[in-house]
Amino acid sequence: MRGIRDPAVAGVFYPASQIKLKEQVNILLSEAITNQKFSDVAGIVSPHAGYIYSGKTAAYGFNSSVNNNIETVLIISPSHREYFKGISIYDGEAYRTPLGDVPLNKDVTEKIISDSKIIFKGNQGHRTEHAVEVQIPFLQILLKDFSIVPIVIGDQNRNIVYELADRIAPLVNNKTLIVASSDLSHFYSRSAADKMDSIVEQNIANNDYEQLQCDLELGRCEACGGGAIVAMMRAANLAGKNKSKIVARSDSGDVTGDLSEVVGYLSSVTYS
Repeated sequence: MRGIRDPAVAGVFYPASQIKLKEQVNILLSEAITNQKFSDVAGIVSPHAGYIYSGKTAAYGFNSSVNNNIETVLIISPSHREYFKGISIYDGEAYRTPLGDVPLNKDVTEKIISDSKIIFKGNQGHRTEHAVEVQIPFLQILLKDFSIVPIVIGDQNRNIVYELADRIAPLVNNKTLIVASSDLSHFYSRSAADKMDSIVEQNIANNDYEQLQCDLELGRCEACGGGAIVAMMRAANLAGKNKSKIVARSDSGDVTGDLSEVVGYLSSVTYS
């Protein structure tokens, strides 16, 4: 099929084998069983490291929020390897993982980019980016028929992030889920990371995206996908979904045992 975005990190962040990937995702979901099930969910925050490190934390978010009503998933990601001005929505037919192809929702894409000077269709930020890709296998296991809108933010400037939020807010409904793909602080000691990551956690728990944006701008905390988190939360609030709950938080030291340099992870749900 023309316009297929092939996997960039299969065999690195998650298994390249269809059988092994399906097995690993199912194991992660089974280990992240929670009694917390949320209705009227607008979006989640989900980490995007290799599955061995952040997969279980991500699974808690997906288990808490994904249901069979969902038809469209907007995945908002930072751009780790490529800087560009604005926001790029993949200009193609589908994203591919070892579990198969997931079609893009072109109608929703057109609604988001209509008359925008900073949101556009393209390949920028999608070529080698992992932060959208690693979310998709969880959705493929949990959902049957769905489409995605893969959104990569090249410049996490407040005005750019807020415009994205304002454009996706009218799309929030019980058949649409927004996934904000983000890790937290990188390569600090666990104690230092905890201080910064706790600020992100508290702002999300307080449903205070404006304070989170300020704290990110002032360097009080770090999140590589901070703009994605802010965009999701602002869109949800504009749509009347103004409750947030942290469902899991961890760091890479839980797996590696190295507490001198950790990466933080968090999953949360924003709902009404």
